Amino acid sequence: MKFSIKLVLSTMIVLALALGFSGFYFVNYVFETSLDREVGQALDESSILSFAFETAALNVPLKYSVLPDSVVEEIASKLEMGGQGGGRLLRIAGEEKNILYTSGGFTADEGLLPQTDQHTKSYRVIREQESYYVHTCVSINALNRILYLETMKDVTGVFTERAMGFSLYRKVTVVILLTGTVIMLFIASFLTKPIRLLTRATREMAAGDYTYRARQISRDELGQLTGDFNRMANALEDNICKLEEEIEAREEFMGAFAHELKTPLTAIIGYADMLRSHKLDEEKSILSANYIYTEGKRLEAMSLRLLDIIVAKQDEAKLQETSVGELFAYLQEMFAEKKDADIRFTHEETMVWMEANLIKTVLVNLIDNACKASEPGGMLAAGETEPAAEAAASGGKAGVIEVTGQTVDGGYRIAVRDYGIGIPEAEQSKIIKAFYMVDKSRARSKNGAGLGLALCAEILKIHHSKLQIESKEGEGSCFSFLLAPSARSN
Repeated sequence: MKFSIKLVLSTMIVLALALGFSGFYFVNYVFETSLDREVGQALDESSILSFAFETAALNVPLKYSVLPDSVVEEIASKLEMGGQGGGRLLRIAGEEKNILYTSGGFTADEGLLPQTDQHTKSYRVIREQESYYVHTCVSINALNRILYLETMKDVTGVFTERAMGFSLYRKVTVVILLTGTVIMLFIASFLTKPIRLLTRATREMAAGDYTYRARQISRDELGQLTGDFNRMANALEDNICKLEEEIEAREEFMGAFAHELKTPLTAIIGYADMLRSHKLDEEKSILSANYIYTEGKRLEAMSLRLLDIIVAKQDEAKLQETSVGELFAYLQEMFAEKKDADIRFTHEETMVWMEANLIKTVLVNLIDNACKASEPGGMLAAGETEPAAEAAASGGKAGVIEVTGQTVDGGYRIAVRDYGIGIPEAEQSKIIKAFYMVDKSRARSKNGAGLGLALCAEILKIHHSKLQIESKEGEGSCFSFLLAPSARSN
């Protein structure tokens, strides 16, 4: 059953119960008020008749010391005829509660007489056939006799009015319930529209349409729920897109990895088979062995880089306060023997949070890439810098590599800048992917596999930083990242 139908039914049930109880109470209240009024009038009339009887008894001739039954009947007859319409319903009983006079049509039983004495009045409401009466009984002290006067007052109209009231109220209740049902159907449909929209959105997303969103039509709790649902759907769509991108990247990685393995293995197998199956002169043997050695070293370097990336992804660096001066001193010592590049180191001394060995790995990779990009005839191939056809210089700084460290807003910035060939803008967002290289045919000449920058990106990620890339073809590239400064840096 739909929620809107449940809402309408529950509302109508509550409304029906409320109308039923209130209607019963109202009609019954009017009925009881009217009946009490009729009972009061009946008792008042009974008192008047008893007073009239006693007054009539005082006019009896003095020859009677005790009021005879014949006189009782005569007085009762006169009282009966004195009512409106010419007839009252009354009955007279003697001291022993024996009946002395009964009006025609007085049909009540004698059940009220035993309950009445000289000092009480009693009454009851009785039903005779299709009519209702107030039956009263009072005592009369007339000429040394105690008599009992009973009357019957027709109150059928009061009961008829009650029946008519209930009938009318039932009709009104039915009309109200039918009208209320129609109105509630519209209200329930309006109130539950956000739920229907959410249900439709849920079904669409379950069917695979993750771009579908529920329309927000109100600002109440359901409207807020719709907004939260849409935000959840946005987050879900983003996560699914990320997963799809990761799956695609993984497939590309596996394809690139298989391709990168195939090339050196083919060379190794081919030259090994040549050495095994042919008798070569010393020069060709050395050349073949050199090819096998070179490709084997390339496989070794690639496997070590892959291992470093896997470890970097799974490990959490234990950051320590480290002097930037120690880091730059290590770099200067390491690249002091490199004569084919002009590497210039400048830095501001401070303390930063880092894992020194990992950051050294990042900077060694970046500087090594910059050296390759600055070589004569060199080109920066994404992932790792690899040689290319021709060199480019900017501002007379060909071959110059600048490694700088300075305090900036948000942390300590370390940058490696070269003035080599640069990176095409379309390739800059892809170069940190594993195995990605702008020019693969040229990249293999230096045993590169496009893993250097991928490793740098993973190391910086566990330092809560990322690699910033600025590059322009023909003018060089700048790779930089931020490290968190220590509290003692000032």
